[in-house]
Amino acid sequence: MSRARLLRELGLGPSWRLRDQAAAASAALPEAAAAPAAATPAPPAPTAPAADDRAAAIAAMGWEELRAAVAACRACSLCQQRQQAVLGVGDGDADWLFVGEAPGAEEDERGEPFVGQAGKLLDAMLAAIDLRRGDNVYIANTVKCRPPGNRTPEPEETAACWPFLARQIALTRPKLIVALGRPAAQTLLRREVKIGAARGQLFEHGGIPLIVTYHPAYLLRNLPDKAKAWEDLCFMRKTMTGR
Repeated sequence: MSRARLLRELGLGPSWRLRDQAAAASAALPEAAAAPAAATPAPPAPTAPAADDRAAAIAAMGWEELRAAVAACRACSLCQQRQQAVLGVGDGDADWLFVGEAPGAEEDERGEPFVGQAGKLLDAMLAAIDLRRGDNVYIANTVKCRPPGNRTPEPEETAACWPFLARQIALTRPKLIVALGRPAAQTLLRREVKIGAARGQLFEHGGIPLIVTYHPAYLLRNLPDKAKAWEDLCFMRKTMTGR
């Protein structure tokens, strides 16, 4: 598939190219007003001995043990309505780690993150910077079970799943983490985040560079911000080129 076709799928038109990053910045449309999102505070550090023991056990797991532990997890109420837990997908030794919020209905059914319309857009975004799902790319979510009605995960739900995501990061050892959306960014950075202000900055998580951008589901509802997402993709590629 040609780059021009990929960019058209992103809604950017054939005139966008990697070398046009400066022009992209000036041509970006004003940020669309988003519906107020519930804040997702950073997961609190475990304090009870049982929580400490659980986190320590997860921190020692390999991929197969981790997959089995996620599938059997009953640590929060999200397990009650799920069809299946969704660990993640991709290269377990990838340079690129993309982290979203939570599984949706299709992800809950199929057991893989980002497989609906948002997943198709994410795949197009990856292809626009010469990446492909499963090829040096790993995709995960902050929580592994679908919240009812696709609501934002509650702080205790994010906290219960945090040891799993922390272990995924440790096993993958990525060179770059991309936080897709506000809840993922707040979980990884452990502070309040506004996407508009965080874009274009290089953060870090545990010594790993981290970039914040929009969640693909948000972009499907706010088409003008696809141009800004393209700028973020260029920033990601530039950051990785310099490593």
